Amino acid sequence: QTGPVIDMPVPASFNDITQDPSLENYIGWVWYEKEVLLPRRWLQGDPAPRVVLRFGSAHYYSIVWVNGVQVVEHEGGHLPFEADISSVVQGSPGALCRITVALNNTLSPHTLPPGSIQYMADRARYPKNYFVQNIKFDFFNYAGIHRPVVLYTTPAAYIDDITVTTTSSDTVAVVQYQVSVVGSTASSLSLSLRDQEGKVVAAGDGAVGELKVLNPNLWWPYLMHENPGYLYSLEVKMQAQVGRELLEDVYTLPVGIRTVHVTSTQFLINGRPFYFHGVNKHEDADIRGKGLDWPLIVKDFNLLRWLGANSFRTSHYPYAEEVMDLCDAYGIVVIDESPGVGIKLPESFGNKSLQHHLAVMEELVRRDKNRPSVVMWSVANEPASELPPAAHYFKTVIAHTKALDPSRPVTFVTDANYALDHGAPYVDVICVNSYFSWYHDPGHLEVIPLQLTAQFENWYKTYQKPIIQSEYGADSVPGLHSDPPMMFTEEYQQAMLREYHSVFDKKRKEYVIGELIWNFADFMTNQGTTRVLGNKKGIFTRQRQPKAAAFVLRDRYWKIANESSCLPPVITSHSLFL
Repeated sequence: QTGPVIDMPVPASFNDITQDPSLENYIGWVWYEKEVLLPRRWLQGDPAPRVVLRFGSAHYYSIVWVNGVQVVEHEGGHLPFEADISSVVQGSPGALCRITVALNNTLSPHTLPPGSIQYMADRARYPKNYFVQNIKFDFFNYAGIHRPVVLYTTPAAYIDDITVTTTSSDTVAVVQYQVSVVGSTASSLSLSLRDQEGKVVAAGDGAVGELKVLNPNLWWPYLMHENPGYLYSLEVKMQAQVGRELLEDVYTLPVGIRTVHVTSTQFLINGRPFYFHGVNKHEDADIRGKGLDWPLIVKDFNLLRWLGANSFRTSHYPYAEEVMDLCDAYGIVVIDESPGVGIKLPESFGNKSLQHHLAVMEELVRRDKNRPSVVMWSVANEPASELPPAAHYFKTVIAHTKALDPSRPVTFVTDANYALDHGAPYVDVICVNSYFSWYHDPGHLEVIPLQLTAQFENWYKTYQKPIIQSEYGADSVPGLHSDPPMMFTEEYQQAMLREYHSVFDKKRKEYVIGELIWNFADFMTNQGTTRVLGNKKGIFTRQRQPKAAAFVLRDRYWKIANESSCLPPVITSHSLFL
């Protein structure tokens, strides 16, 4: 017995696809099902190939069956999971393969992000069994299969994982590698590193080793070098004897050679000071919600480069691998954030929540550890870090993340008072969100210089760590104007940015290492009395059209880039930079 059966595109959020208001805000189980015909060559051979079913992500709790046999269960959205389905499908070549997915988008105090279900017991005001999903984050809780679902094969013995780290001097770079093979205890590995012209610049063999590259092309951020995002290709070739068969598996990994180092006042990439002038984003758009959409992704990268943005934070969850691939290729620097947003309730700091958070960090680091664009992990956004349990919680999560990946700094993003934050002692970079003259002293732009200066000086005096302004901004309704500026007009958004920028310009000479506007584009939220069809803090509309603030930010970012770059200056008065 099922409920209504409708067509549902994948990848996409299901919420905005129909005209049914109950699906828009639906909480609970939904089911997806599809039948596919597998190629016969996948199902034959001795040993037969390994057949894998992979999900880029699904929100949030997933159970997957193939031909009625459960093959995988996964908790949490935003990250990939997969199942070896060989034993289920290889007995019946030529038969249809039925893939069934049950998804539940309910959030509890122990999920990531957390939430709670509240039942409304007042029968005079609410129907029987009426409940709402409460969340402590300000974006719409889209659900569905958000990223591609693929079937692929490997040999019975295969390359399971590769870890690459890089170091460099002026004339030589070292690429350290570690390769794991599954399915054979007697395999051989050979590796070759090719430059962008296809020339082999280093070669090696074995599961662990290092490759030396003479006169390397380093991976540089956008606007920091005339050839940003330089990627080598590491080809890893495995041969393994399994029975009578000699099996071969080949995997090619893009490799960027770059180093990251944090001092008490600077963030260094390849030994040079790097200043984050970028944005916070969301995976969010009309109709598709959080579903992967290639035209939207490419449009966003074109807007980022037009803007002169060199970086963004994956607020407030890991973004699609396809997005991260382009960051690597274009030289866009990433602060890679976990789904740890809205950790506000005391029960969300207990052992059950902590163990899940550690598992999520393992999944995230495994997925993104080899990406040169990822320069820092963020384990959470705006948690209730003033609560005493936050000390043990963040000490543990940050230590675990560093153990998984000793090569990158780790942070979380705070909006707590500098004197009360129990998690801040454990971060490498202080990331602070503040909305002076918006959520505090609304309409009073004149308080920004005093309050923002005090914010920076208090944090630095307490911790002597570099600081990023990880969020700041104001809502503006496109086309709404007022002079003198009033809240929600394009002029007020511009004026607020300029007030913040004047303080940034003083403090970036000292220890402020970055500024990330909230937000790149307008995005959907829950309905509420302060939200008119979503959050309007974007410098672009949800349809990716610029508001007046986009031009303020563009002039600023290109000016900063020209100051710190060895590149020839760029004239920014043109409406398009190619």
